[in-house]
This record gives sequence, structure tokens and C-alpha cells, in this order.
Amino acid sequence: MYKKILNLIPVIFLCLNASAQDNFKSYTQVIGGSPQVYDMVAIPGGEYTMGSPATEKGRRPDEGPQHKVKIEPFWMGKVELSWDIYDLYAFKNMEKEMALRHPDPEKSVAKTDASTRPSPPYVDMSFGMGRAGYPAINMTQYAAILFCKWMYEKTGVFYRLPTEAEWEYACRAGSKTAYSFGDDASKLDEYAWYRKNSSSAYKKVGTKKPNAWGLYDMHGNVMEWTLDQYIPDYYAKQPAGEKFAPVTELYPTAVRGGSWDDEAADLRSAARTPSKPEWKVLDPQLPKSEWWMTSASFVGFRLVRPVKVPSAEEITKYYSPALIEDY
Repeated sequence: MYKKILNLIPVIFLCLNASAQDNFKSYTQVIGGSPQVYDMVAIPGGEYTMGSPATEKGRRPDEGPQHKVKIEPFWMGKVELSWDIYDLYAFKNMEKEMALRHPDPEKSVAKTDASTRPSPPYVDMSFGMGRAGYPAINMTQYAAILFCKWMYEKTGVFYRLPTEAEWEYACRAGSKTAYSFGDDASKLDEYAWYRKNSSSAYKKVGTKKPNAWGLYDMHGNVMEWTLDQYIPDYYAKQPAGEKFAPVTELYPTAVRGGSWDDEAADLRSAARTPSKPEWKVLDPQLPKSEWWMTSASFVGFRLVRPVKVPSAEEITKYYSPALIEDY
């Protein structure tokens, strides 16, 4: 009998693995107490070459050397996070008011009652470019991480920002070219909002063509925060086993994707952008806000969710970024 059970163990594990694979599908995250939802796309794991070849047009030194990176499967936001959801986090009264109009059987609003939220913005952070359906902008990396924590408290699902490696892998969607659709920048009009076609403003999310994995606006519209410190030569000296560069300094941190205000070269899959103190130049406070970047109307973010759920200790670490004063 014991021998028969031992013989069945490999079969049981095969069934469990098959079940896990079957459940790894794109899904829609409901935002309780509101009409809002956020679509998550299943991104298969794999290995790819990160960075760009020396021959790529527009390439910069910080995109090399090219190196192999193994990525575990994860889900990624189909579109950049919009104001419709971010405002529920930023304005507690709005979240509560919305819950009065929409059923909240999970009592998610009560779960976020003690959530850490941004300080009130001192100007309209959309700068009149549009709010409903448009990407949330001008938040700091710190604020984006704390939004992920709010989502975890509200839904019980672990969300975070992507690492640079995950972001580029998802953007490429299996491609090895300058853009996910090839090397021809003249085709950007079909996939991206950038300086040439944006009329100096961001646009509603998901209005251009997606990449091969169904992700919209990976090129252009707004740049997107990652978890990483921006280190120009990180690819050359990346510590073995380190999946991203932990943030130890306020500036610069790594932003990806290019924006409505950028040239075509900045929208390439391998292009890296460092954050800058100038992104808070209009902030009259001292120290400057840890939540808002008044001159970064080209920066937003999207969420990822790893298939492998981190431990409680790891989750606490993800959601406890260092608060570095900005003088």
C-alpha cells in the first residue's frame, strides 16, 4: 500500500502543476466599493536578452552590456493606472463616498481605513489634460509603492511595481528589436503617443495598438516607475542573484517607456530614464513633497503581481520604502 502511495506522488505533483498552469490566466481585478476594475495580463516566464546592441539606432551606454535574464511568470496591468482608481486611494473621502453608491460586500473600504495616503495636492495634478480614463501622473515612486500597499490592503492580493528587468521583458513581448513591433520608428503612430503625435498632452489609456502580449502604452503616453534605483553601469556590475537595484538614494530612480513628451528614441524597449530633482521644481514646500512631483506630468505607473506570492516578511519589505527627505 505504501509503495502504491509513493508511486502516486509524481502523478499528484504533475496534476498540481497542471492546475497551477491552468489558473495562470489574465483576469480582472475588481476595486471594491466602486465601479472600477483593473485588467491584469498573464505574462509567461522565460529568458531574454536585456539591453540593446551597439548597432541599435538611438542606443545609449546605460543600455549595455546586453545580458541574459531569467524572468518568473507574473501578471501585469493591461494599461497604465488611471486617475479613476488612483483618486480612490489619494482621496479617502472619495473612496468612502463611492462605496455608498456601489455594493462593497468584502468591506474593502473598512480595510483601507488606516491606509497611508498622499498629502493633498496643492494644484490639479492632471494639469487640465483630462482625468477620467487618463493615466494618473505626477506621483513619486514612493507614492506609487504605497498605492500598491493600499491595493493589497483593499483586495488581499499582492501587487507591486515591476523591476526594470520585468518591465523590459514585458515590453519586448518576445521581440529582439528596438520596439516591440520592430525597428521601424515610423510605425510608432500605430502604437504610441509621443512628441510627434500627442499635441503636447497625454491621452486616454489603451487607445493605440497593444504589443504581442496585449499590453497597451508600453511605448509612450506616460513613462512608468519601476522598483529600481537608476545606476548607469548596473548591467556591468549587477550582483549575482540580485533581481533589481534596491533604492538607497532619492535620485535617480529608474523610469521606463518614454512619454507623450519624448522623441522616438526614448520609447525604445531598452531605453532607460533616470528621475531628476527638476521633476519637483514647482513644489514650493521645504522639504519637498514625498508624494507629488509637480513637474512630472509625463510619469505614471502600472502594477505587476508575481505568480509566486512573497512571504509576509518580504511583503512588508516591499511596502516599506525608505522615506528620504527632499531638500
